[in-house]
Amino acid sequence: MNPNPDPVANAIAAAQRRRDEQALAHLSPFEVKARLLALATESAHRRNTPMLDAGRGNPNWVATTPRAAFFLLGEFALAEARRVWVEPDFGGAPERHGIAERCERFVMEHAEHEGADLLRGTLAYGRELGFEPDDFVHELTDGILGDHYPGPDRIGIHVERLVREYLADELLEGTPPTGELDLFATEGGTAAICYVFDSLATNLVLAPGDRVALMVPAFTPYLEIPRLDRYGLEVVEINASGVDAAGEPTWQFPPEEIDKLADSSVKALFVINPSNPPSVMLAPMTLDHLVRIVADANPDLIIVTDDVYGTFVPGFRSIMDVLPANTIAIYSFSKYFGATGWRLGVVALYRDNVIDRLIAALPTDALARLDHRYECITTRTADISFIDRMVADSRQVALNHTAGLSLPQQVQMALFAVFTLLDLGGDYKARTREIVTHRLVALYEGLGVALAPDALRAGYYAEIDLMRWARHRYGSDFVQWMAETFEPVDPVIRLAEDEGVVLLHGGGFSAPVWSVRVSLANLDDACYLEVGRALTRVFDRYHHLFSSREGSVPGPVETAWDPRE
Repeated sequence: MNPNPDPVANAIAAAQRRRDEQALAHLSPFEVKARLLALATESAHRRNTPMLDAGRGNPNWVATTPRAAFFLLGEFALAEARRVWVEPDFGGAPERHGIAERCERFVMEHAEHEGADLLRGTLAYGRELGFEPDDFVHELTDGILGDHYPGPDRIGIHVERLVREYLADELLEGTPPTGELDLFATEGGTAAICYVFDSLATNLVLAPGDRVALMVPAFTPYLEIPRLDRYGLEVVEINASGVDAAGEPTWQFPPEEIDKLADSSVKALFVINPSNPPSVMLAPMTLDHLVRIVADANPDLIIVTDDVYGTFVPGFRSIMDVLPANTIAIYSFSKYFGATGWRLGVVALYRDNVIDRLIAALPTDALARLDHRYECITTRTADISFIDRMVADSRQVALNHTAGLSLPQQVQMALFAVFTLLDLGGDYKARTREIVTHRLVALYEGLGVALAPDALRAGYYAEIDLMRWARHRYGSDFVQWMAETFEPVDPVIRLAEDEGVVLLHGGGFSAPVWSVRVSLANLDDACYLEVGRALTRVFDRYHHLFSSREGSVPGPVETAWDPRE
């Protein structure tokens, strides 16, 4: 089984491999993935099998109906442009007067088009919300042409109302807290994350050396960004160390972990809910505990919650629903609608919020600094809300007049929102949940494990604790030998080298170092059974080495094998 009969050379090679893997363990799992992809591609080519990349959360489905409505609206917009300016290759800005009636007529003439029903429903929904028809249709029509700068720069007037209705249904259980919820449309959740961090620091709400908390495991940018020199924050980790009666991880947060937030020196909490990678929603008791801590011990706590996977959990409830004044919510349309390339995200913040109060209470010299920063855009700098400061900061303030997400993107965002709002039976939502659940069951079947029910599970990812699984399958002695003999990243490298399968190392997410993250979104259903079987085959080979170690060269010398044998 050992391809090199020279034990000394084999030991040297094994030791070098461990050093290389120790270095890799310090990188972001998304950076390690580039190496894994190269290994998996070569392996798949050598074995003439498909390469399976379950390392990234890009869904392999797209929501077709709201896209069809977008393209149909685009045809109407072009007709309106040509109506105004009649010349080959030229059109004009659409005329507002009478545009709603013309759009209704256009949709009727194209009733057989896939997007016609949704476009008709969108116009009707706007009337239900009290929109002035010409104003609403003109915003969509002019927006889809993209012939003007965004205005308002934070988000379009009608788009904001539609997306607010969507978020109320999806994140706030349909009964949002009282008060005005402001939205900032961003270039996906990625930009939203960057803008939030940057403006909290720029507006002196968070300063270098401040303590912030992070619920872990976590999507890696939330691990890495606070520690950048730009921010220099001290991170307190809140660990999802909860287990069930059988000792299996629930990825929930015990009360003693949440109690860390009672320390008022912790100024902010960052959370992904449902979590990434464990993919479970915060338990109701955790939400209740957070409310008590804010009320009794840390009333100025700023909470940033990334709720992108909320639609995959029945009855999802955002932290914003229970702590609206303390919470900045980030949402992206990318996962649910298969739209990562569209870059559609929003930052949501209630108008009555802790952040604005903290800025107003800054020392006089700090306020003077901020006045100087924003004085080029207003004579009343103290009146700029935090969310509008984010808009300005996103364009270095000086370019505030050209800030904002592109208008065609905002139109597609609005159509995604209305598509869900009008899906009263929840058919699309049920199907997306069914897709990931079916794949998760197949993955566990490949691992030889029955999937336990969990009402709080999103199932968009799976976080596999390899040592717990291996202990059940092979015993405690094997697990101890594994820990002594191999680096924790070794399984994902073997999986790529030997099986042509890419998974991400869980340690890079502050999950257990002997764990892997599997995306349930981006491969065909049947592939996940094979992913589970491939991981099982890799560990079966580890176990073969463990079982045959007596009488052979011990320890790391045995770590090299030829998977083709």
